Amino acid sequence: MSSTSQLNVLKFRDPAIRTLHFTWFAFFLTFFLWFNHAPLGSVISETFQLTKTQWKSLLILNVALTIPARIVIGMLVDRFGPRLTFSLLLMSAGVLCSFFALAQSFEQLALARFLMGFVGAGFVIGIRMVGEWFPAKQVGLAEGIYGGWGNFGSAAAAMTLPSLALAFGGENGWRYAMLLTGAMASCYGIVYYISVRNTPKGATYFKPKKSGGLEVSTRGDFYFLIFMTLPLYGALALLAWKLSASGVQLISQGAFYSACIGLFLLLIFQISQIYRVNKDMLKNGTPELHRYPFRQVAILNVNYFITFGSELAVVSMLPMFFIEVFKLSPITAGLLAAGFAFMNLVARPTGGMLSDKFGRRKTMLIFMAGLAVGYLGMSQIGSSWFLPAAVIMTMICSFFVQCGEGAVFAMVPLIQRRMTGQIAGMTGAYGNVGAVIFLTIYSFVDASTFFMVIASSSVVGFTVSCFLTEPKGHITEVMPDGTVELIEIS
Repeated sequence: MSSTSQLNVLKFRDPAIRTLHFTWFAFFLTFFLWFNHAPLGSVISETFQLTKTQWKSLLILNVALTIPARIVIGMLVDRFGPRLTFSLLLMSAGVLCSFFALAQSFEQLALARFLMGFVGAGFVIGIRMVGEWFPAKQVGLAEGIYGGWGNFGSAAAAMTLPSLALAFGGENGWRYAMLLTGAMASCYGIVYYISVRNTPKGATYFKPKKSGGLEVSTRGDFYFLIFMTLPLYGALALLAWKLSASGVQLISQGAFYSACIGLFLLLIFQISQIYRVNKDMLKNGTPELHRYPFRQVAILNVNYFITFGSELAVVSMLPMFFIEVFKLSPITAGLLAAGFAFMNLVARPTGGMLSDKFGRRKTMLIFMAGLAVGYLGMSQIGSSWFLPAAVIMTMICSFFVQCGEGAVFAMVPLIQRRMTGQIAGMTGAYGNVGAVIFLTIYSFVDASTFFMVIASSSVVGFTVSCFLTEPKGHITEVMPDGTVELIEIS
């Protein structure tokens, strides 16, 4: 593992760089599949005669399952390693994508889109993988490259799938396009398993002492963790309510009440697991050696709720927004809307790099302020705008959104290394909670109000970031043989 602060992404002989490239492309494919419906929305809506309410419900369904999936995947990757976990997820993604492509009714579309939400959990896996291969002085930039280039998958889908569907021709062209991308993901799952390792040669893969819940360090953090768990289930209850509402009615009122009872029981079970994992800490405390401030995790959760949650929501609605406001064709709208996600190639690595160089707290404050201004600008876009100006405005806003995402995950691997997967899972899940909340708001308001709501939420992100603490010193890890390893983070 290199210890220099520079990172040469063209140095393919370096095992760390090679692993980074294999991993960001795995993430790229999961995002390509996860958002392959957005640029084909008008064609799919025409095929199934979907109402606007039904289409917006599919957008919400697409991000719903990712909330619990990222928690589960975070636990699995800490336990079994990113190599196996990512490979299995990619192969499963191909199957789920094929299910959506072959759907024959709105109900089948809805179920397939709901299940596709599990694919969105792939992001968490690579966070742990990259964190294992790069030192603290490089990890922000490396995670930014991983997240940014991988997130570009949604832009690539918007830029290529309408043309690919047109090339196949006929009313089923969109189905063939999706089937092809699904097959690519399944094949790459095998390639990934053959090509990577969980850690550099000779390094130890640290695992949590217990699984089932996040370990915390103090009694106050224990209750804080339970409080931060509540929105994860609240977002799923909101989704169930939305699906039972008039105009959609995918589930009955009875099913909605049953879902709420089920979610409450799952919440109780999750709290019991958190207690089980932290029972010894509550009785005996935590040695100073193993403590970490859960407040850091909570702040990152809130900021990812705003940054990534808004990105998912905007990427889902932007192609249709351009079609309706500027009367564009699906292909043109998809290409122009891709500008929002296109910035991932540059902005997310930039956010990670600036976080490495100038400090985690300072850069987070700047990005959250820029995000508020960016969404305020997007709220003013209308049919009277010069089209290139509207595209530039979306890209400026996107730059701050994705810099903020890069800054969040530049810090995640520096909190508690053996639990990086679980911390990344919880933080990532909050991104999807944000998407569910923002898309639900979008289903009730116009686009201008929608962007204003996100701009207002950014002020909250700026405020909580004031309480972020700069990581200093070393991460302390205990080796399997009992020896202590100090990992420098400043």
